[in-house]
Amino acid sequence: MRYSLFDGQRDAIILLARILLMLLFVISGWSKLTGFEGTVAYLGSLGAPAPTLAAAIAVIMEFFVAIVLILGFYTRPLAFLFALFVLGTALIGHPYWNMVDPERSANMTQFFKNLSIIGGLLLLAVTGAGRFSLDRR
Repeated sequence: MRYSLFDGQRDAIILLARILLMLLFVISGWSKLTGFEGTVAYLGSLGAPAPTLAAAIAVIMEFFVAIVLILGFYTRPLAFLFALFVLGTALIGHPYWNMVDPERSANMTQFFKNLSIIGGLLLLAVTGAGRFSLDRR
């Protein structure tokens, strides 16, 4: 059996990771919820299919599902679903391959930031929420 420096703190670190991973989405989701018409218009300008439905899905995922993930409820399936959502937002919202600089560089960074978030979400889907979660209650 291997001992890790973080073994005694594993559950606290997983809780911190859930909070840090979802904080961006809760803030963004709240902004989309309170400025819903602007969100619909923005998604329409990106060419998102059914912008009103897409905005509703974005609000549900980014605000409500993110809060549920912070609380650690249905963590494994929701983290996987959230990873798919983030992939969709990367492909629709940051198609850097269709752009020229400086827009290309900024969107390439955002695209790969989304891929990094997907990595964290997949890790959460595998590890689960840890002891400090509703899943454990």
